[in-house]
Amino acid sequence: MIFDTPASNNPIDQLKVIGQPASRIDGPLKTTGTAPYAYDRFNVIPNQAYGYVLGSAIAKGRIVSMNLSAASAYPGVISIVTAQNAGKLGKGDFNTAALLGGPEIQHYHQAIAVVVAETFEQARAAAHLIQVKYARSKGLFDLAAEKSKGVAKDDANTIAKSAVGNFANAFQSATVQLDSSYSTAHQSHSMLEPHATIASWDGDQLTLWTSNQMIAWAVAEVAKTLRISKEKVRVISPYIGGGFGAKLFLRSDALMAALAARTAQRPVKLSLQRALIANNTTHRSATIQRLRIGATKDGQITAIGHESWSGNLLGGSPEAGAVQTRALYAGANRLTSNYVSLLDLPEANAMRAPNEASGLAALESAMDEMAEKLDMDPIKFRIKNDTQVVPDSPSKAGSGEAKADAKPNQHPPFSIRQLTKCFQTGAERFGWNKRISKPGQVRDGRWLVGMGTASAYRENVVMKSAARVRLDNRGHITVETDMTDIGTGSYTIIAQTAAEMMSVPLEKVTVRLGDSSFPASSGSGGQWGGNSSTSGVYAACIKLREAVAEQAKAMDAKFNIKDAVFSDGQILSGSRSIPLANLAGSRGLTVEDSIEFGDLDKRYQQSTFGAHFVEVGVDAATGEIRIRRMLAVCAAGRILNPKTARSQVIGAMTMGVGAALMEGLEVDKRYGFFVNHDLAGYEVPVHADIPHQEVIFLDETDSISSPMKAKGVGELGICGVAAAIANAVYNATGVRVRDYPITLDKLIDKMPTLV
Repeated sequence: MIFDTPASNNPIDQLKVIGQPASRIDGPLKTTGTAPYAYDRFNVIPNQAYGYVLGSAIAKGRIVSMNLSAASAYPGVISIVTAQNAGKLGKGDFNTAALLGGPEIQHYHQAIAVVVAETFEQARAAAHLIQVKYARSKGLFDLAAEKSKGVAKDDANTIAKSAVGNFANAFQSATVQLDSSYSTAHQSHSMLEPHATIASWDGDQLTLWTSNQMIAWAVAEVAKTLRISKEKVRVISPYIGGGFGAKLFLRSDALMAALAARTAQRPVKLSLQRALIANNTTHRSATIQRLRIGATKDGQITAIGHESWSGNLLGGSPEAGAVQTRALYAGANRLTSNYVSLLDLPEANAMRAPNEASGLAALESAMDEMAEKLDMDPIKFRIKNDTQVVPDSPSKAGSGEAKADAKPNQHPPFSIRQLTKCFQTGAERFGWNKRISKPGQVRDGRWLVGMGTASAYRENVVMKSAARVRLDNRGHITVETDMTDIGTGSYTIIAQTAAEMMSVPLEKVTVRLGDSSFPASSGSGGQWGGNSSTSGVYAACIKLREAVAEQAKAMDAKFNIKDAVFSDGQILSGSRSIPLANLAGSRGLTVEDSIEFGDLDKRYQQSTFGAHFVEVGVDAATGEIRIRRMLAVCAAGRILNPKTARSQVIGAMTMGVGAALMEGLEVDKRYGFFVNHDLAGYEVPVHADIPHQEVIFLDETDSISSPMKAKGVGELGICGVAAAIANAVYNATGVRVRDYPITLDKLIDKMPTLV
């Protein structure tokens, strides 16, 4: 199915199953510990051995020698794989660094060996006996020191620089000006389930039971890296314990398990130890961002400039913090740039709403500061500069894909944009009218209390997605697609889609996910998965409905296909009705189709919007910050399941709290590694940190987005949260912290004098 015209009325609009708060189908498995995660799959293949990965002890340089003799002689050891005996490997398109290092080392904890043994303990002990001699090279580990060497870099998703009008002149002549810099820290995904894989070879056929968000990508990357055909690779990943972008791409656990299994000639299972994940896998790069805003006395933005610097390995992409500034607010004169500096730290890549999460932390703090300069309510300031067209579009309607014929001064309309309504709805619900604009005026015992707000923005991306749908002679529907469920509710919304389309109860739908033998889906990531994958199921169900109607016509010549209606497990035509089960036949009816998106995303800017509201308390004596309450108002197309969508948003809001108040990888700038590379040293929010959270979804459908009229929502919940917290802290204390995370040491010596 080609989706190239806006969706009209269709079976999804019945909203008998879609749009209802169904509980997650996989919930009982998750809560009883019976969901089979990658490392737990002891029964998928017999005779599994254990692998243990050894990471490099230097950040940059060369391996001079590796002595494997003691490790090889250790009891239970079966084999050891290094770059010396792994064979010639390719490099996947999505990996910046080689997944197996040696002799060249590109970053700390780059995998340099995997030991295979009969038990995990034997593999671990033997790995520690490998003697490695290195020649260390001088590396670059400090973003601030390398910032001036940053280069503007285009990639497949982001245009590096854009300019509209004459920013320099407009800013210089603006009546009110703001010029501020902000910084965000390096961050780690910190998902609950580590990167883990079981690998097995059957001749030249490789099967990986792994934890990966994008099955089709994984197949292609494994094949390219091992220099085999994609037909020789099967990837299975039905349950994933969190990914947040870290598992979008092939990582070293999968490659090292495959190499180990090939050398050991038996199945091998391995999991990256927690201390290896921060440095061996990907992270979000730190950023340094400069915001300049010029406005008239009445608050109309006349100039807006946003420059963002981040770091990565050679060939890596930037954390493009300036991207949302191209579309969020009006302003005739604009300048945005994303720079990347060479750093010899571990690879930086996608993490929890990449680009916008970091960019809005700076932009929305700057908007608050500018509102104060204007002596204007920060919500009123944002609403005044709302826009229904993209003011700066250097790519295909701002969707992120570079086009040679793109015209920077084009202003495509948004498919639908309800940012103003998000703020109005949230302000009323949160009691914004009770906020005192002058900082430091509200006390609750020892606590200084403040409110903050920020815009939320995340682009809506759509991707081709396919599914196979089967109707059997019990009237039961089975859906197969390689879509993954990373804790987001994919099983449930896909089942709801099939149930709605075929007019059967939810319990009569079975969903099978995460297997490369199924049709290739969009996969999970970038807020594209739910909308795209259900659209693929929609397309397959349209085809199944046509097959059912043809079967009804064959069974009853008077059955009129043109007025056929599906209802309560039957197909109806006038007074005639036939149960679906009767039309399936003994072999059932099976169809397969995909959704492919035309050029609507080039003609219209598709985005999701929201408004975050936060109330904080700051201890007047210690500077300790406590979140008191949070509200997110989201406009994200049709909400396919409000229960699972709410869970996504409150989880994202919690991640925003982490980014604002505690998350930060500390760099040892002498030796080039992240020091706090475990969950003891890298702090994330826990239940005690998160009080009441409320989510409001505006009633919205976007017919330009997909036949589901939905959009993504999961990552919208994090975008803007950090700034809303920073703004609330300022309102409580009068202390403006522009360096995230906002820890008490950045507040304590600037706090108001105790009275």
